[in-house]
Amino acid sequence: MPASTSRARLMGELSAEFTGTMILILFGCGAVAQVVAGGALTHGALGDHDSIAWGWGLGVVMGVYVAARLSGAHINPAVTLALAAFKGFPWYKVLPYCLAQTAGAFVAALLVRWNYTEVLAKADPHHTHKTQIVFSTLPGNGVLPISQLGALRDQIIGTAVLVLLIFAVTDLLNTPPQANLAPFIIGLIVVVIGMGWGADAGYAINPARDLGPRLASFLTGYGGAWRDQYGDLYFWVPIVGPLIGGLVGALLYGLLISRYLPVVEPEPGRVPAPDE
Repeated sequence: MPASTSRARLMGELSAEFTGTMILILFGCGAVAQVVAGGALTHGALGDHDSIAWGWGLGVVMGVYVAARLSGAHINPAVTLALAAFKGFPWYKVLPYCLAQTAGAFVAALLVRWNYTEVLAKADPHHTHKTQIVFSTLPGNGVLPISQLGALRDQIIGTAVLVLLIFAVTDLLNTPPQANLAPFIIGLIVVVIGMGWGADAGYAINPARDLGPRLASFLTGYGGAWRDQYGDLYFWVPIVGPLIGGLVGALLYGLLISRYLPVVEPEPGRVPAPDE
């Protein structure tokens, strides 16, 4: 492949990762802003925890549909790293993909911050961790007594579950969803993780999802964005935890499932049935 064609292809992939992650954050952080900031002014009338979980999950669905044809729609550095380590994704693309994902998250968070300027200012005039949660995660969501170690543990486990399930859903040798429904199923994975694993650390499970919006909030008035509610540096937890967790999840899928799946050699001119 000529170098110019290769560069053009990579640019298309990075553009897709940027846009897909931007879509994810627009819906995800937008849902949190509506519930947390808007809800503070309307006594909870604009949604609840389940609204947030569905906002993030459906944001994943839309982001994957946007980016999948061009880049595979990783929209998550933990997924990109796991694919490189276990599925043959080119290592030279890992850093560019992660940067594009983080940039997309950053731009989307700026849009959410701008759109909800008045509501955020009224709900939290000093821009404290009360509404910092709109953009990035905190241990115990800023209210429960969770330590950094507890949040790190949570992020490792949550992301391991995420990546294991993504590998299962997208493995053609397993039973992948038909009729292009994989993005919807992956979105449901995020919803159920949010409903079952959201208390200890806000289920970032995606370094770009947390770092990009955290930087955006810091640049727009949230001086404590890098710290948790205890005043300790916290930004590294939703970066390191998901990167470790993604590798763990991919490893577990390989050890427990993938190695036992039969490789089907189709007969000429015939597609094998799912149970063959």
